[in-house]
Amino acid sequence: MKLAVAAAGISSFALLYAPQPVLPQLAEQYHLDPGSASLAVSVATGALAIAVLPIAALSEIVGRRPIIVASVTLSVVLGLLMPLAPSYPLLLVLRALQGIAIAGFPGVASAYLVEQLGRTGVAAAVGAMIAGNTVGGMLGRLSAGFTAEAFGWHGALAVVAGVALVCSAVTILALPASTTRPAGDGFRSVLTGIGTALRRPVLLVQYSVALVAMGAFVAMYNVAGFRLTSEPLNLSPAIASLVFLAYAVGSVSSSNAGRLVARFGRPRAVLGGLTIMAAGILLTLPDSLPLVVAGFVVLTGGFFAAHAVANGWAAAEAPEGARGQASGTYNLCYYLGSSVGGTLGSVVFAHAGWTWLVFAAVIWLALAGFAVLSLRAGRVRATAPSH
Repeated sequence: MKLAVAAAGISSFALLYAPQPVLPQLAEQYHLDPGSASLAVSVATGALAIAVLPIAALSEIVGRRPIIVASVTLSVVLGLLMPLAPSYPLLLVLRALQGIAIAGFPGVASAYLVEQLGRTGVAAAVGAMIAGNTVGGMLGRLSAGFTAEAFGWHGALAVVAGVALVCSAVTILALPASTTRPAGDGFRSVLTGIGTALRRPVLLVQYSVALVAMGAFVAMYNVAGFRLTSEPLNLSPAIASLVFLAYAVGSVSSSNAGRLVARFGRPRAVLGGLTIMAAGILLTLPDSLPLVVAGFVVLTGGFFAAHAVANGWAAAEAPEGARGQASGTYNLCYYLGSSVGGTLGSVVFAHAGWTWLVFAAVIWLALAGFAVLSLRAGRVRATAPSH
């Protein structure tokens, strides 16, 4: 089961973010500004955000495993078709459909694992899933970045789709059949749970952290290729794609989030992650390659720590009858942040440059920090202890 969910995570997130390192090539071929080119990422994450809750509701009716299998299969098929797209608008249509297909995995996987393993046995499998998600995001970006120079962006996306094809086959073969049967009133209970998940202020704060932090994070990475391949840094696309190795730091920081919570409590841990993110973003201001690289490493470590703590906080505070819906709403905000924040940041960069993008991202993080501080100050009442 751990192998199956890890492979699904690699497949899904490699496909989701594969276009990110080839955005400069897309911009050059189709005569786009960075904001328009970034739609190749944003339309997929936006479609994922919109689809995740309806697909979660559908899984209550048809079962979890069929949704996961359909998700990895359809997303790979669309990934194989994407290099054949004759125009940029059609490419965006395929990316939107792919985002909807990918939504079936993050929207359903956690509920599937809890049902299969129970609450006491689920931790290791969830850890494998998150590791697969992180590795997939890094692998997709690196594979596309390293092959784009030799094969163009078409070939780069085809290589990533080939990797995802192998991983999806592993998932289909290894994923056990569900041991629980869908409830007949699943759709009504999902709608009721969504209403419950939207009424708790402490949950609303975690959704805001997901929205804003992910927006700032993706905005920086969307234009990283433009920053690194243009003057004065002037790197080749393959070398520039090495910046995505910073994701390895994210896997370390997210896996240690539990220790941060145990030592500092959830509010301080989230605030610390947001502060580290802001520090990393500010490090990228000078035209110095070592500082820019260091900034992305620090940014990535801070983001994954803040995300892991906020995600766990939302799960801990969610009422028993609305845990899945709270998780789905968190994912909705997370990927909506990726879509909206990523595009908005790219537009800021295209019209005002890197410095203004940096300041915009820091301001977004400050707003998330104020939301968390409102909980600590008692202006928003949490419904459970923070430890």
